[in-house]
Formats: sequence, structure tokens, C-alpha cells
Amino acid sequence: MARKEESGVAMKKPKRKPEKLMMRIVKGGFQPADNFTAERLRAKGYSIGDIVAAEITKPRNPRFHRLAHVFGQLLADNLDAFEGVAAHDVLKRLQIEGNIACETVALIFPGVGPCEYRIPMSLSFAQMDEGQFREVFDQFARYVVKTYWQSMTPEGIEKMADMTRGGSA
Repeated sequence: MARKEESGVAMKKPKRKPEKLMMRIVKGGFQPADNFTAERLRAKGYSIGDIVAAEITKPRNPRFHRLAHVFGQLLADNLDAFEGVAAHDVLKRLQIEGNIACETVALIFPGVGPCEYRIPMSLSFAQMDEGQFREVFDQFARYVVKTYWQSMTPEGIEKMADMTRGGSA
């Protein structure tokens, strides 16, 4: 729910993100995938037989962990628009410019009027599952081709990033 600040700008309360704990599927259920998860479950007071609510997602493949930043570096190294920009900052700029994986907040500035403010979501390994990341990465490639690198195709850019990373998709 939005609340008004003294400046007249509507502010959203930040959403509390649930803690993600890694579980392994075993016959008939789940078990903690590591000691950290087991300890966190104990600390939360969960015990065998408890009923809990869970959101099931599959984390990203570790082989693709660095792909996004390799992609950002590829753009910084090859496009004048990103010359001298760090790989991480290239990604955040693409997110905001292309409205890719962003939350949008409506603001009203006195004397200016309504404006839209985009907040890029985290692309981190722990925050975004494989399916979401694949969608975002595809949107990045399409946006870059349309806006900055018309001589390439989205598939060509993805292939270059993957080859630069040293893997194969």
C-alpha cells in the first residue's frame, strides 16, 4: 500500500522477500540440501511433521552463473554507448532503459507532474530462478539489437556471450 511523504511523492513500502532455503527432492518429499539450510530450519523452529507453505523454484544452473556479467562486459567492450562502464552497471542501465525486470513506481513531482521511476530487480543467482533469468537475458539481447547493435541478432549476441564465458548453452 502506498503512503504519502511530506514532499507529495507517493512511496511504496518495500516488500519483505522470503528467505530462500535450498531443498533436495527425495522419495516422497524434500530434505535440506546443505548444512546452512538445516540450521536455518532449526532456527525457525521447524520440526519433522510440521506443515509449511513453500514456493517451489529451481535455482539457476551454476554453469550460467556469470553469463549476465559476461554479457555486460561484452557490450562495454564492443559498443561506444557503454565505453568505460562496468559490466554490472551496463546490466542495470539496460534494465532501466528497456524496462526489463523492473518495478515501476508512480511519482508526482510538484511543478513537474506525474513521472515513472523504474527500480531494476536483482539478477543475482539467489534471487532469480533459471526460467526468469532466461526470459530477462532474452529481453536484454532483443533490446540491445533493436537499440544499439542492429547488425547483430539476439541469438548472435547470446552466442558471443556464451563463447566469451567459455561455455556452451
